[in-house]
Amino acid sequence: MSALRSSSLRRRLVIWLLAPLLSLLALDAWLTYHRARQAADAAFDRMLATSARAIAEGVTLRQGGVEVDIPYFALEMFESNANGRVFYRVLQADGKQLTGYEDLPLPNADWPAKPQARFYDIRYRDEALRLVALPCLARDILTLGSARVWVLVAETPESRHQLAQGILLGALRQEGLLVACMLAIVLVGITFALRPLHGLSQRMAERGEDDLSPLDAGALPREIRPLVAGFNQYTSRLQRMLAARRRFFADAAHQLKTPLAVMQAQLELAQRETDPAQRRKQQSLALATLKQASHGVEQLLSLSRLEPDSGHSVTLESVDLPALARDGALEWAVVAHQRQVDLGFDDSTAAAPCLIEGHPMLLQELAGNLVDNAIRYAGGRDGAQVTVRVGCDDCPWLEVEDNGPGIPPEEREKVFQRFYRLRGNTVAGTGLGLAIVREIARLHGAEVSLRPTRGGGLTVRVMFPPTGG
Repeated sequence: MSALRSSSLRRRLVIWLLAPLLSLLALDAWLTYHRARQAADAAFDRMLATSARAIAEGVTLRQGGVEVDIPYFALEMFESNANGRVFYRVLQADGKQLTGYEDLPLPNADWPAKPQARFYDIRYRDEALRLVALPCLARDILTLGSARVWVLVAETPESRHQLAQGILLGALRQEGLLVACMLAIVLVGITFALRPLHGLSQRMAERGEDDLSPLDAGALPREIRPLVAGFNQYTSRLQRMLAARRRFFADAAHQLKTPLAVMQAQLELAQRETDPAQRRKQQSLALATLKQASHGVEQLLSLSRLEPDSGHSVTLESVDLPALARDGALEWAVVAHQRQVDLGFDDSTAAAPCLIEGHPMLLQELAGNLVDNAIRYAGGRDGAQVTVRVGCDDCPWLEVEDNGPGIPPEEREKVFQRFYRLRGNTVAGTGLGLAIVREIARLHGAEVSLRPTRGGGLTVRVMFPPTGG
């Protein structure tokens, strides 16, 4: 079976066609042999009956005694059957032997009401015989008397078998020739039918290494078009993955270029400084720049893993949304305190279960980016507040509210783009936080919306699909 799997398509087609044809040939040979046996039996039964009638015509009654004169025709038939042996017997109805083989049995000794030939299959001298029993009346023309006489003629089946085999062999030779002609026609047809595949493979071999353009399936047979369509889908996915990879390298270069240049300048200044305090200051600035660059690279890697064509699969499980939001708020409490931001948590689910289907780590990253953005933009001003809320009304939702500068309506859609920064924005950041939030929401079938906070600021809400939906 493994050889068949690795063989050529032409060989598979020939095997799958040849196997049924040979099976049909074997079935036809069996049927032909049985038909040939029936024909041979009918022919030889007629010959046996003819021979018995010929012998019966030579049986006469003279002067009260039965005489048997076997005609030449019957003897000629016996001599012509050189492949088998013939036995005969003539006896009276009362069992008196007249001529022939005395131990040749009479299967049915009852005299029939209508004299006619009867055929039997018997065993005689450890051999299978076909026997005909013909009842006849021996008449005396002068006295008009008559006597009942049985004429038995039997033969061995070799001649029947030979005739049936001859018919079978003739039929097999004819059918074998037809099968050979049919296979030749099939091979020629397969060769012509597979030409589009050879043409397709040649077109594939002639393509350049970086040519991922779709193949044209218009001129190809209908059966090959799904293969070409699947190949085109694969190359399309490959193109998107390569484009995502190129975009990642470009984004990484964009993200690292400025921080590296700044760190180089800061470290060079630190080397030239003779004052230890100024040197430590420049080193601290370089360390802060390094942390910012590291944070940007981490966000960029997260975003690249979240893209649809990244090849990463996400397995969802049941997640307790209030507990996840509470834990996220606690993780950022220290950072909020350092930046003098009042970070609060509001659970409006009334301690009722609020489960969603999600990926815990990605959801933590979503909440972390929202809280990080809110702290960055709300911090540095008096009365800075950030509130994390969670609810489970018609749909589970998570929102983060701040009283920072907010986002103008005309720019609320743009902030989801990579590296987009608000005009006049002086807050340190990478411009990737909300892009990551939207990608994680997309993986969970959720929607992200922005709206202004009453009194100034921004509220970001993530609406998840209904529980069980």
